[in-house]
Amino acid sequence: MMKSFLWSLLFCASLLLSDVLATYQLNAGDPQLIAAQSYAQTRNNGRPPLRTLDPSKTDSQCRSRPLDLVFIIDSSRSVRPGEFEKVKIFLADMVDTLDVGSDATRVAVVNYASTVKIEFLLKSHFNKPDMKKAISHIEPLAAGTMTGLAIKTAVNEAFTEESGARPRSRKITKVAIIVTDGRPQDQVEEVSAAARASGIEIYAVGVDRADMRSLQLMASIPLEDHVFYVETYGVIEKLTSKFRKTLCEMKAVVVEDPCKCEARLAFQKQTQAAIQQLTAKLVDVSGRIERLENMVGRA
Repeated sequence: MMKSFLWSLLFCASLLLSDVLATYQLNAGDPQLIAAQSYAQTRNNGRPPLRTLDPSKTDSQCRSRPLDLVFIIDSSRSVRPGEFEKVKIFLADMVDTLDVGSDATRVAVVNYASTVKIEFLLKSHFNKPDMKKAISHIEPLAAGTMTGLAIKTAVNEAFTEESGARPRSRKITKVAIIVTDGRPQDQVEEVSAAARASGIEIYAVGVDRADMRSLQLMASIPLEDHVFYVETYGVIEKLTSKFRKTLCEMKAVVVEDPCKCEARLAFQKQTQAAIQQLTAKLVDVSGRIERLENMVGRA
């Protein structure tokens, strides 16, 4: 009798936990999701995705799908004036690559050092000449490297509907491209995880002395597709062809954030491990009860 009861209890518990696995949802902004994303990023940081890019071929211009694209550029003291001009050339080349317009791709630029300045918003310019003129007027801010603050500012002030971002119902892909040559002087892991959880795909471009670990913590996964490195600002504009290929090949189907998928997978694996431990304990208890029953029967 007792043995039958225990096996019934085990069966019900397995059904209940399986149902939890099938229905559990992690929502954007949920602290559990942010923590799980950080775990997922840490697990992927062991991979060797980084490579030095020096593309020489020129790809043909294409018609990219609509994006809400925000460039986050480092203009700290370590970036010399001539090098910063190279960054601006890279931005202008990217604008030439994209299909810019109010119903196409919208572009904003966030400039940062010790402070953060939004140079122009997603709603500011809808044609290439005006956008490139605005880029040409950007000046370096100098001083420190507050990358985490820049990402937070982009999320809270640049990727908002008030600033020109399209509503979530429009299913427009949101992309941030971070360009930096140094080590952040603030924390980037949690703020980057929160940005990714909100639906922003992050690309991290490191130049020269850039901290590789920080680039990995900021970028979306898979890291091999979202982390780039160039040795000098003199070749950064050559990354345009790589981004052109990436943005032109974006599928029209909206894909769930990979970090969210991996976070859910991590949760499922932990729950499955708990089920296995519970099963082992119940089987052990059942065996002990059976032995007791045999001893009582012989007595």
